[in-house]
Amino acid sequence: MLENITLTENDQPHIYETNLRLEKATMNVLLGATLSGKTTLMRLMAGLDKPSSGSILWNDEDVTGVRVQDRDIAFVYQQFINYPSLTVYENIASPLRLMNKNSADIDKAVRQCADLMKLSSFLTRKPLELSGGQQQRCALARALVKGSGLVLLDEPLANLDYKLREELRAEIPKIFADSGAIFVYATTEPEEALLLGGNTATLHEGRITQFGKTSTIYRQPKDATTARIFSNPPMNFLKLSKSGNKITFSDGTNAKASEALSKLGDGDYIAGFRPNHLELAQHSDMAIKFNAKLDVTEITGSETYMHMRHGGERWVGLVHGVHDLTLGEEVSVFLDPSHIYTFSQDGNMVLPAFYAKGI
Repeated sequence: MLENITLTENDQPHIYETNLRLEKATMNVLLGATLSGKTTLMRLMAGLDKPSSGSILWNDEDVTGVRVQDRDIAFVYQQFINYPSLTVYENIASPLRLMNKNSADIDKAVRQCADLMKLSSFLTRKPLELSGGQQQRCALARALVKGSGLVLLDEPLANLDYKLREELRAEIPKIFADSGAIFVYATTEPEEALLLGGNTATLHEGRITQFGKTSTIYRQPKDATTARIFSNPPMNFLKLSKSGNKITFSDGTNAKASEALSKLGDGDYIAGFRPNHLELAQHSDMAIKFNAKLDVTEITGSETYMHMRHGGERWVGLVHGVHDLTLGEEVSVFLDPSHIYTFSQDGNMVLPAFYAKGI
């Protein structure tokens, strides 16, 4: 548990006052952009750095000043580290030998872990004889074999190719589900947080903006900052006014205040909506039409990203299929009002999107 911890270096705050309680046998994701504070928080948890103030508790014991080697932790970095001169077997066994385990226990643990990580047929090889994914599996196995109560994974899949990342993303929750440990996984990718599940803490400039069940935070971010963090591409925003049964956007577009929007009090707000909720065709009588200038398109094969300018705002749309669109021309996009998140002018959530109700 992190209790009122801060970290300041050279009068520059890196972590603002933070409280975070993590339960045993849980997967916990730290989600945020580069330099948001993810790695710094993990280093504090590990004991590699000491907080400027506050306490770090483990099983209700204050371990703030305890050396990293005396803590019950394992740490896997983005730049995975294996011992090149040792076999895969000895790499996995190395932390157990440091713990003075007997040979029979070491052999049993190594083989169980290797089987879990699909490395059993590679135990006699050296790490440099393995593929990148297998080398990362070896590093993960070495972390898992220790049986640590806290396992820290700092963007461990970032340097792998797409196929290997997808395989390991799907496997990691299964691998660690029965260990009983606390797992903390840092990532910049919202999709990875959703795939891993568990709990997510969203970070922005050294602050945790929200912590809770991953799907709940995705569906019901408490403020616009969290919504931006948990949206890839970033959430689009537009000013909105409500008067009676009518809503008016800052570009002059009018619409009926239907569904959740009818519950808003009269006043000024900020509307937020995800890129995948913009469409090129009107599929609903309630859909609101916006015109924007198309700057760039990115075609992935199954989807098309549209980078647009709407007044002074830059929007991104994500639509299914390959679309032949002319750059520099005006494009019409449609938004179902049930997908609009409503924030106060200072950025706090007022109403989640109607489709997210109850989730």
